[in-house]
Amino acid sequence: MRAKRVCQGPPAAEPTARRAGSPRETGRGAQRRGGAGPPSLPPPPGSRARLCRRPARPWPAPPARRGRASPGALFPRRFPRRGLVSVAPRPPAAMERTRAEVDATLQTAKLDAAELLPAAHCLRFGPAAAGDVCLLELEPALCGRLQAGRSLVIRGDKDEQAVLCSEDKTYDLKVADTSNMLLFIPGCKIPEQLKMEETHGNIIHTEIFGFSNNYWELRRCRPKLKKLKKLLMENTYEGPDSEKEKDSSHSKYTTEDLLDQIQASEEEIMTQLQVLNACEIGGYWRILEFDYEMKLLNHITQLVDSESWSFSKVPLNTCLQELGPLEPEEMIEHCLKCYGKKYTEEGAVYFELSADKICRATAQMLLQNAVKFNLAEFQEVWQQSVPEGMTTRLDQLKGLALVDRQSRPEIIFLLKAEDLPEGDQERFNSLFSLREKWTEEDIAPYIQDLCGEKQTIGALLTKYARSSMQNGVKVYNSRRPIS
Repeated sequence: MRAKRVCQGPPAAEPTARRAGSPRETGRGAQRRGGAGPPSLPPPPGSRARLCRRPARPWPAPPARRGRASPGALFPRRFPRRGLVSVAPRPPAAMERTRAEVDATLQTAKLDAAELLPAAHCLRFGPAAAGDVCLLELEPALCGRLQAGRSLVIRGDKDEQAVLCSEDKTYDLKVADTSNMLLFIPGCKIPEQLKMEETHGNIIHTEIFGFSNNYWELRRCRPKLKKLKKLLMENTYEGPDSEKEKDSSHSKYTTEDLLDQIQASEEEIMTQLQVLNACEIGGYWRILEFDYEMKLLNHITQLVDSESWSFSKVPLNTCLQELGPLEPEEMIEHCLKCYGKKYTEEGAVYFELSADKICRATAQMLLQNAVKFNLAEFQEVWQQSVPEGMTTRLDQLKGLALVDRQSRPEIIFLLKAEDLPEGDQERFNSLFSLREKWTEEDIAPYIQDLCGEKQTIGALLTKYARSSMQNGVKVYNSRRPIS
């Protein structure tokens, strides 16, 4: 199983995490994988974390199990006006600390009781205390989802870095170490809660449920969708006739299969399926073979031409009636959805076909069989190949083809953004290996999808490229040597 449901719904009883050591972290509190600085003290229960069981692994035993007490077990930590927290090895029930013993400990530690809340927490490791728990730090929005009964899912194969997904977002999972042991205490009351209660020097005896020296934190990341196209391209749809000839051993994927294997949220996966022009056939998601897709598009454009229809008003029912004997009606309608926009007028369904999409698909058909194409000759053939009334422009090919104006004669060749590496540095390395220097206009379509929230193309170029002037034009080259 590649997807693991983490937790669902509000918890029955939420343990509280408290630090047994000093609130200040040392250098050891830095994250293992290059995170930012040390975390602050944990917020109140319910706003920070969920506890999730994981397979047991070796953990250091609590102080009581090692046969001697740690410094934190002998002397209480001082939290001004936050009450007294005393951590000790687990004594028998009959040997629970009394108020006199707590006051004696205060005197030994040279603490002024007036600076502390009257209530004192006496903590001890219970018989079931163990370190086989995970502490997961969540932003308030994700906490709200869990409390509303929704779920979070961890996705990834064994050779992939795990991500956590909500219904519409994807997060990287990072381990953050802390030099202070985190204690999980069911029903623990924090100072703000104690202040609201009338306490008169009472002692609260509490058992520690578990402990940890690290916690998981989440960082918003781009969904890893390149694998989605790779899976669907294993078995493209070439039409009903070709489908009969194929055996059942070819890979097919349902929505559940894709959710199980793709490291992205369900909403992000469904959006990408629309970008790939994928359709659901017999319960499986399929990408149309490009030649078959162009065959369907050619049927539609020829019908529009023969009926003298406007490309902005193509009737669906008439298309299905005329083209139904040639191709399945579902495929005709799917092609109309890929290259047009559906609307209703006077109860009838129409499609407004996009000239840019049709011109772009025609250019891909011409370029896919040629390594390089003379630019002037390509533009002439391209214009002749599109339906009458449509005008071709080079800006329709952004992210699909690249023009080399330094060569003589000028040439154009196929370069699809979706085929480039998914990682930032790998993407730039690939682009700079193809061309040493780029203008921002040329490189922008190939790095646009790398921009995160509130990130611009200029910021990406500043991070991964170096700018210079060439014949009065700003160009960018790699900051690293490209082999």
